[in-house]
Amino acid sequence: MVVGLGNPGLQYEFSRHNIGFRIIDNLALNIEIEFKRVKSYDSLVSRGKLMNHKLILVKPQTYMNLSGKSVSKIVSYYRISFPDLLIVYDDLNLELGQIRIRKRGSAGGHKGVESIIQYLNSEDIPRLRIGIGKPSINSNFDYASYVLSNFNNNEKDKISEVIQLSTEAIKTVIEDGLEKAMRKYNRKLELS
Repeated sequence: MVVGLGNPGLQYEFSRHNIGFRIIDNLALNIEIEFKRVKSYDSLVSRGKLMNHKLILVKPQTYMNLSGKSVSKIVSYYRISFPDLLIVYDDLNLELGQIRIRKRGSAGGHKGVESIIQYLNSEDIPRLRIGIGKPSINSNFDYASYVLSNFNNNEKDKISEVIQLSTEAIKTVIEDGLEKAMRKYNRKLELS
């Protein structure tokens, strides 16, 4: 099960905070599956196969800060073990375009991940973090406005590359395992 984090609604579609949704959309497009609204999970869900692996893609529709509510319902229903779960989300602490795959960890200040950790009662959740950049700031900086802002024109080409790279990273996790994906993608990648 791969969960992309974001906020529902057209006003958030291309925001920094919705990079998880955009990557999951790209993966669904790649393997030619479509999302359906499942009210009981408060999510958009897509099911299919990648190689010989059954795959469930999820976009929670509860808004970012309540992502755990949706994720816990689906994890429980499908009896997904944590090693078979991957959360994809934006990270302010990584520079724009950098990606990091981890087996576990804290929320690192990300409210969506914090919600998932609370609902699942564990930090042992694999994740793919996508760098959205962090402007040089002062102590009064409004992080909420920043993550809800769209990428600027100079960043859009890089983000398109990151979406494709992240899609490939997810495929590697599914086909070859987390360790191999970490070795391949957890390094400084030069994007054009």
